[in-house]
Amino acid sequence: MADSLPLGPDDVAVVIPALNEALRIREVVEGALEHFPHVIVVDDGSEDDTAVRIADLPVTVLRHPQRRGKGAALRSGFAEAVRRGLRGALTLDGDGQHAASDLPRLLASANRHPGCIIIGARLRKRASQPLLRRLANEFGDWGVAWGTHYQVADSQSGQRFYPAEVIAMREVPGEGFVFEAQVLISAARRLGTRCVSVPIESRYRDAGNGECFRPSHFRPLRDLYRITSHIVRFALRHGRVRQVHRTIRANPPVIDET
Repeated sequence: MADSLPLGPDDVAVVIPALNEALRIREVVEGALEHFPHVIVVDDGSEDDTAVRIADLPVTVLRHPQRRGKGAALRSGFAEAVRRGLRGALTLDGDGQHAASDLPRLLASANRHPGCIIIGARLRKRASQPLLRRLANEFGDWGVAWGTHYQVADSQSGQRFYPAEVIAMREVPGEGFVFEAQVLISAARRLGTRCVSVPIESRYRDAGNGECFRPSHFRPLRDLYRITSHIVRFALRHGRVRQVHRTIRANPPVIDET
């Protein structure tokens, strides 16, 4: 069967949610096109020249007339990938903080771990990551574990691979950055999907490397509160807190160093 064959570049879409990304979007899209032919940019109501910067490139641009949030942008991109009959989707933020050159590594890991969500985990050169962001990520990992019942390394990273059955899920709750946490939980609960993390480098504008990035849309205090409160309500609703805690401790993160 086709689904048992290894995934290749033609089998997946690269979905890039974009909100006011004129600074780096062309670089990001061109980097994705070097490795993958199916690139879908979801312009989430940008008020700058995001769409103009990539108008001449061979990509699909889906436009939200008004800002609807990252969750809605990902849903639109996933729906387009499903409509095309593709076997999965790689995601890449439009701000340039992910290296498109890491995407083939995520796809290779997906072939080594069929059916898993693959996360580009910012585990290399973590000292370059702002302290507040690093602490927020660790707190987010703790919260997501209560929903998935296993530990995830860098659950907040937007660079991921999702298999076809995950992007086809409907009625995944959560908006904005909450959606990225909830999709891990929904996939674990509905499909038994696990996460595997592939180490990548952090890329931040204050890393001393001369690169320029726009300020992140992610607000650690605000967005971690939204994510964690969403997950805590979810966990308490399902109960069995002690049993879940033991299960989490028995299932450490899976790291694919290859």
